[in-house]
Amino acid sequence: MPPGFFMKLMEDRKLNKYGIKVLVGTFLGPFIQVALLFISAGRMHIPGGWVYLVVSFIGMFGGIMLVYRANPELLNHRGQWEKKKDTKPWDKVLLIVFGITGFYILPVVIGLDIRFQWSYLGIYSTIAGVVLFLLGSVIINWAMIVNTHFEATVRIQNDRDHKVITAGPYKMVRHPGYVGAILWIVATPLIIGSVVGFVPAGIAGLVLIIRTWLEDKTLHSELNGYVEYAEKVKYRLFPGIW
Repeated sequence: MPPGFFMKLMEDRKLNKYGIKVLVGTFLGPFIQVALLFISAGRMHIPGGWVYLVVSFIGMFGGIMLVYRANPELLNHRGQWEKKKDTKPWDKVLLIVFGITGFYILPVVIGLDIRFQWSYLGIYSTIAGVVLFLLGSVIINWAMIVNTHFEATVRIQNDRDHKVITAGPYKMVRHPGYVGAILWIVATPLIIGSVVGFVPAGIAGLVLIIRTWLEDKTLHSELNGYVEYAEKVKYRLFPGIW
């Protein structure tokens, strides 16, 4: 990636420094995770780790570049989430728990699993994981493209004329972004090949389900039109289940 790549994006005036921060973080994220994996495993010869690096980079950074093309203003808002004073207090806690568990602990645990050979999953697991990860990428980036209110924290965006979004994946479930994120989390130990990795993945996934429930309650009580939307789109995450 050329050094001036991100500066050129800022120069087009669609992105401010906060939007650039989102792009840089998304660019570096897969490399940081795989570095943690290699360090905890004590070696770099981990085929599943390299597959994960390629797939996660394509799904995350490739996806966020599509969002940048379609909805750059969203990235500017997502990048300044710390400045949003009306973020729900419980969401700040859940974000920290999810970030630590899903981003840091998960690759470290998988690396330890590989180092001490606690478990193993074969090539079919990797293939299934790649499919799930890319599917999750399509869903979450599609949601960000159609939903200009897809900020990083839970709040009623009165400063941005917050409206209910009913287009794209929001026709099928009320929180498609979390569906995509859960698929990412589940796919990670599958791609790299670790049964033990499902422990932190399961915890991170549970945090997302709790966040979905709390966010849905907030939108029901505070966002105009959401009750009517929820009557039409019955399910939060899983069609036919919940």
